[in-house]
Amino acid sequence: MAEADRSGQEPIVIVSGPAGSGRSTAIGALEDLGFEAIDNLPISFLPRLLPDAPERAVVIGIDPRNRDFSVARLLATLDEVRDATGTRPTLVYLDCDAATLLKRYSETRRRHPLSRHQSPLVGIERELELLAPLRARADVLIDTHAMTPRELRAEMARYFGEGGRRGGLAIMLQSFSYKRGVPSGTDMIIDVRFLKNPHWDPRLRPRDGRDPEVKAFVEADPAYAPFYARLVDLVSFLLPAYRAEGKSYFGLGLGCTGGRHRSVVLIEALAKSLAEKGWPVSIRHRDLELAADDVASGLGVGIA
Repeated sequence: MAEADRSGQEPIVIVSGPAGSGRSTAIGALEDLGFEAIDNLPISFLPRLLPDAPERAVVIGIDPRNRDFSVARLLATLDEVRDATGTRPTLVYLDCDAATLLKRYSETRRRHPLSRHQSPLVGIERELELLAPLRARADVLIDTHAMTPRELRAEMARYFGEGGRRGGLAIMLQSFSYKRGVPSGTDMIIDVRFLKNPHWDPRLRPRDGRDPEVKAFVEADPAYAPFYARLVDLVSFLLPAYRAEGKSYFGLGLGCTGGRHRSVVLIEALAKSLAEKGWPVSIRHRDLELAADDVASGLGVGIA
């Protein structure tokens, strides 16, 4: 994808991941963005489909349901496509834990394609083991275990909308709670729990970091200003270097205890600073979104 950005060629996106992780949803999201979409393509067809650079952006779904599937074959074929088209395919891996995948299969009553005559868990574990090397080689890693279909579609748009496709380096800034774990797919994680916590102010506790009073509380910490200045300097130094190296995506996560106050304040501020410098930036407040989904219920159900 990096070569495509420099030459003006259209991107080639390969989407893979375990069954139930959201491949169909992700491919559909890119189709809505104007990509030509092809799902469940045999690996041997890939060089024939792309003998030279595509005239429009294309997204291709490949998974272990194919007879000729192997991770080694897929990775070798992606190199072959790169050499033929001059465009480095972007490998998107949709990650999800076994427990969540099992829950999705139980709710939909579907059979797993790798264990049609055994329990879904057997097939899920087989597939996760089979795909582990592919996960390690992914250009974009998206953890879908806590995502609704709407959120996954939004995540694909953040990466592959016009900002991500044409800007040379798509930047994703994400706030999160350490209680729910570190987000996967990020290139850098910074802990901001050293700042004073608005949670202990009963008046500010129910609000979040987008609230002006919460923002003022966090910024009043004597450690905030020198830390933020160094954070902006660090990221501003790294982004041109990553872009020059050919990197297409950069993900930064800032975490605090609850993912509602300090990390949100900093992500909002950093996004504004980078946008003012001309960088295409997307933000996600993971645990604010999860809290809203908890109220709505049905978290993660329906991703296919």
